Amino acid sequence: MRTVAVVGASLAGLRSVEELRSQGFDGRIVVVGEEPHAPYDRPPLSKAFLLGAQTAADLTLSDEDFGAEWRLGVRASRLDPSTGSVLLSTGEVVRADGVVIATGGRPRTVPGTASLRGVHTLRTLYDAVVLQGELVPGARVVVVGAGWIGAEVASTCRALGLDVTVVEAAAIPMERFLGPVLGALCADLHTDHGVDLRLGVGVESFAHNGKRVTGVVLRDGTHLPADVVVAGIGMEPATDWLAGSGLAVDNGVLCDHGCVTSIPSVVAVGDVARYRHGGRHVRHEHWTNASEQPVVAVRNLLAGTSAETYRPSGYVWSDQYGVRLQLAGETGGADEVVVVDGSPDDRRFAAEFRRAGHPVGVLAMNDAKLFGRLRRGLTAVS
Repeated sequence: MRTVAVVGASLAGLRSVEELRSQGFDGRIVVVGEEPHAPYDRPPLSKAFLLGAQTAADLTLSDEDFGAEWRLGVRASRLDPSTGSVLLSTGEVVRADGVVIATGGRPRTVPGTASLRGVHTLRTLYDAVVLQGELVPGARVVVVGAGWIGAEVASTCRALGLDVTVVEAAAIPMERFLGPVLGALCADLHTDHGVDLRLGVGVESFAHNGKRVTGVVLRDGTHLPADVVVAGIGMEPATDWLAGSGLAVDNGVLCDHGCVTSIPSVVAVGDVARYRHGGRHVRHEHWTNASEQPVVAVRNLLAGTSAETYRPSGYVWSDQYGVRLQLAGETGGADEVVVVDGSPDDRRFAAEFRRAGHPVGVLAMNDAKLFGRLRRGLTAVS
């Protein structure tokens, strides 16, 4: 293998480049990144950066180029695995013996809002800069979606002293991952800090003056005045450029247990990779997965076969309203949740998710030390 193309220049792409070098690959590496920026850290976008406590320079993940050729501000438009060709939006063709797909995803948008000013998603540095400019004193903010991103944006807006309403279609935020009791606790974090939380109701439409959003109309008829709307309703894997490539794509790039696609010279990592785990295909959209997965994927790429299995840690963290939430493991399949330390009422506790008596997941709130110990004792799901 003489040339590897890494398509995607955020965390998963950067880690792939680092792993190629650390695992002994001394050939040519070409990195293609749609954004014009060098790889940067995304988690602070909804927190410290939006708050003004960090600058764009603070987010840079590495000052090294690892001897790679960086094509930034350029989009990959087609992949032809049979010839190892990646066609770029500039018309250039990169020929490679191996390809790492690390294109991540794009935030879902609310239909009918494309032309409305004041309606935002938050995934890129550009998104954060534009949103930050609108969070002026007195702005009324409506956040659609009470997942991790929505909750963090709401928390930051409250820290800026803004009026915030969070709209969530589910009756309990993040119940699928946390269960009803701990999900309700996350809801309480919002109301504890003066957020107007609307649960179990979706968005019907947006009021506007022809150019800019002025409000959000809920399906129960409620009208919420709004100067700024932030949609935190998930993301879609960026796989459109793979049409006609022959790779299987279904809510991400389908891979085996080692992140290898149906073509051994092509692997996928990060948010875009839907890999085999626990008897099914799964896809994870969090920092830890994007950081850890390239170790295995690159090893298998260089070996030309799935020699190693990727075992996810399932670790996610979130900072909201001065509280650190930490989650790890396979919480969705638990049949029992037990608080093993502290108390949810005190906003400091650790809880185990158990299956048939075995710990398979853990959630902690402001209990980092015990979280680390409990996380190490989780039963792996193969």
